[in-house]
Amino acid sequence: MEDWVARVGALRQWVGGGERAPHKPLLLLYALGRYRDDPDGALRYSDVEEDLAGLLREYGPPRRTSAGYPFHHLTGDGVWEVHTDAGPGSPGPNVGELRSRGAAGRLAPGLRAALAERPALLGDLVHTLLHLHFPPSLHADIAADTGLHEVPGQPLAPTAERTGVRRLVRDPRAAAALRRRVLDAYGRRCAFCGFDGALDRRPVGLEAAHVRWWAHRGPDVPANTLCLCALHHRLFDKGVLGVDERARIAVSPRFTARGTAARAQVDALGGRPVAVPEDGSEPVAPQYARWHARQVFRA
Repeated sequence: MEDWVARVGALRQWVGGGERAPHKPLLLLYALGRYRDDPDGALRYSDVEEDLAGLLREYGPPRRTSAGYPFHHLTGDGVWEVHTDAGPGSPGPNVGELRSRGAAGRLAPGLRAALAERPALLGDLVHTLLHLHFPPSLHADIAADTGLHEVPGQPLAPTAERTGVRRLVRDPRAAAALRRRVLDAYGRRCAFCGFDGALDRRPVGLEAAHVRWWAHRGPDVPANTLCLCALHHRLFDKGVLGVDERARIAVSPRFTARGTAARAQVDALGGRPVAVPEDGSEPVAPQYARWHARQVFRA
């Protein structure tokens, strides 16, 4: 029997200078969402191009990229097929050709059959794609934007059985220990805004944030972690906020705010120094800050 979880966990991706390339995972998540609504339907490129381009802008690398790339190249992974008005086969990644030749794609026949036989496989594939390519702070947003915000009986949390990719499964005790260590190192205050909320003396709204994402081999070490409040953690992972070469907070020039709250909580942070650990541990190392600046921050 085909191990579809392992196949999806081993998607071939372009590699250049360590750049993130989530194009295929985003297309496959989108296709899984559409499959659930219409198992036999095909996705005509001209109909879904805007959706795919939006996902790439929102969750892809900061540079401009084409939705035609994953639509064509995913066929090489055995999970996706493309046909045109003239018959089977993709015309290539050129968006003009994909449009003019009526290119349409859908999940490969074997994968559709496996999903029909074992509906829970859909959740397994979603977990694998999310946890292999994106930080947890973005999982719910990506699931919602790809039509997968509700996978029946499948919470957005990985297990070894679900993912089939053991390196994705974190020991909950180790994750909890990391959070405690990072929060204590920063005096239980957000390194960006200083938020230090607690409930019955227990920190609330504070999280351990990786600078280089754990999903992209970012280590669980002090030099790659920050204590951030939930808001600024999410904005950091979305590329709204970053850390510059002077260890100061950078705000994306693409960010806009109409209200005073957003301006106070984001724009006003620009240029402020990032807090350093109070316990003497190493602050954010330059190599991890550079990774975030290249791969996540929306310059």
